[in-house]
Amino acid sequence: MHKEELITLHQVMAEIKDFFEAKNPNASFSEYYSLKVEPGQLHKSKMEHKHAIFVLGQEIAQAMTEVEYSASSRIAARMRELTQKTQKEIEYLH
Repeated sequence: MHKEELITLHQVMAEIKDFFEAKNPNASFSEYYSLKVEPGQLHKSKMEHKHAIFVLGQEIAQAMTEVEYSASSRIAARMRELTQKTQKEIEYLH
């Protein structure tokens, strides 16, 4: 995926995050917020946006389980794996 496409995906997922935060104020997106990588930050690297997408996906899946979507726990586990993989890639690049 090109960086522009990742940023677009990041933006869409941020909007989904906003939806879940509005639906459940107790939903936690703390790991995503701690990254300090937002969709509008074009100066951030492609890898940083990719990592943010996986972290956000994991936390969205977790928020979904709290609203009782049955397959969400498997999605959260897979996103956690992808998050760890991209974190290692980022560390390797720096």
